[in-house]
Amino acid sequence: MRSASRPLLPAVPDGVEPALWPTLRRLLPYLWAWRVRVVAALLCLVGAKLATVAVPLVFKAVIDGLDPRQALLTLPLGLLLLYGLLRFAAALFTELREILFARVTQETIRHLALTVFRHLHALSLRFHLERQTGGISRDIERGSRAIASLINYSLYSILPTLIEIGLVLAVLVSRYDPVFALITLASLFAYVLFTVAVSNWRIQIRRRVNETDSAANTRAIDSLINYETVKYFNNEAYEARRYDADLSRWAEAATRSQTTLSFLNLGQQAIIAFGVTLLMWQAARQVTEGRMTVGDLVLVNAFLVQLYMPLNFLGVVYREIRQALIDIERMFALLGEGKEVEDAPDARPLARGPMHIRFEAVRFAYDPRRPILDGLDFSIPAGQTVAVVGPSGAGKSTLARLLFRFYDVQAGAIRINGTDIRQLTQASLRAAIGIVPQDTVLFNDSLYYNVAYGRPDASRAEVEAAARAAQLDALIARLPEGWNTQVGERGLKLSGGEKQRVAIARALLKQPDILIFDEATSALDSRTEQAIQAQIEAAARGRTALVIAHRLSTVMGADTILVMEAGRIVEQGRHRDLLAKGGVYAQMWAAQQQESQPC
Repeated sequence: MRSASRPLLPAVPDGVEPALWPTLRRLLPYLWAWRVRVVAALLCLVGAKLATVAVPLVFKAVIDGLDPRQALLTLPLGLLLLYGLLRFAAALFTELREILFARVTQETIRHLALTVFRHLHALSLRFHLERQTGGISRDIERGSRAIASLINYSLYSILPTLIEIGLVLAVLVSRYDPVFALITLASLFAYVLFTVAVSNWRIQIRRRVNETDSAANTRAIDSLINYETVKYFNNEAYEARRYDADLSRWAEAATRSQTTLSFLNLGQQAIIAFGVTLLMWQAARQVTEGRMTVGDLVLVNAFLVQLYMPLNFLGVVYREIRQALIDIERMFALLGEGKEVEDAPDARPLARGPMHIRFEAVRFAYDPRRPILDGLDFSIPAGQTVAVVGPSGAGKSTLARLLFRFYDVQAGAIRINGTDIRQLTQASLRAAIGIVPQDTVLFNDSLYYNVAYGRPDASRAEVEAAARAAQLDALIARLPEGWNTQVGERGLKLSGGEKQRVAIARALLKQPDILIFDEATSALDSRTEQAIQAQIEAAARGRTALVIAHRLSTVMGADTILVMEAGRIVEQGRHRDLLAKGGVYAQMWAAQQQESQPC
């Protein structure tokens, strides 16, 4: 039976050594969702180990049965058959365990990766503006792999190894001289002590490997994303040198990691070799003294082989678990990143329909040392278009981010139909708002996918209607592959005007009650701007619209124009009224008209 909800995992704080059992406790709810498979796999595990330990006992009986000093020289067919059945049973139970647990491991990885993915999308814009995409993707990739290692090694390597060692020691103590168990325990203790000490020393080396690996990956992705900029400045060699510097640091750390691993392996083999030699010497001596049979010697040798393999593997398991914990700690840290903007406990959905927006004495700053909005106060009546103009840094684009609740205001309030947006659910608020940004970034997929992204459940007819409304249909008709045209990374295969039409189409497909145009034409030429402007005006008709603009020619038809400077509104009115005032807006208009005049 699977649980419907998945808990959010707490983070492992930076600088604190991750611990095995607390981490496993965090994973337990995910594993317990598959409790029937887990219990069945554990039973198979125990069955496999019982069969494995029984094999040498039966083999001893076979050898002694062939010894003329012990009995008549007859072929012990029953024992041989039992021997074969036990060997097959050990393999059968082992494979059944793997079959049963395979889905548990993969589903746990899937749900945890999905939890991280959803959590990252739930984090604030501030986090994503400061993040390094390459490093985060590598952290998630390594963390997902580490979960599989952690589960498999912890539950199906350590436990069976301990069971097998316990069974072997019980047989040695009950049937033979206690010195055999003492030598085995001493070897085990020395092996574990050496492995833990050296592995703990290597933990910082492994962390350094991960850090340099993430840094190199981040550098590569950042450079490739900015391919055009690299080409513009002829900096291919410069980028290669920077990437190589990161790779050199990674290579140095990885080399040291491998060197210390070899030292660990040699030490482990020396301890095992010494213990095995002592045990075989003791067994051979007792055979020559007549206190043990040849079958006993074979049994002790078989047990030594069985102990050697788990002991050797135990060292590998410990190293892998420690490395897995390091790999997964950053993934947990991502899950522990706090949400800057969260729904209030009593938040309610925003009802669809006409929207009246009110900014009331809003104050906001990304950094307390640099205020952006200072007591901003204005309204956008339902169904009207309000334009905001002003110099760069005046706080225009911040209005859109606050309205979307990418950030919360630090004083004042933003209200929609009289309700503070902090009392509304974020999902319903954002569902009511469509935006056409200045820099339209498209997915590396088809043209149809990018338009349909505005409302993925829309019918094809609705998608095509939105494209026609944005005058995108003419472009689609000219393209050889039509709707199936791949737009490239971030939409680089399309021109600025084509990307803006896609942005308008998907905003219209969303069917929002509020439309925001955030300098949607600032990067376009005059001819394209005029064409896009007509589509913007048509899209805004009948909706509450906020138009953020740099070019004043694009806001002449707005119902109200707000002029901002240093986070305040210094003028407001219609285009003609503002020109007649001869104030800031009129000066901006004159300056832009002069710039547009041919030399």
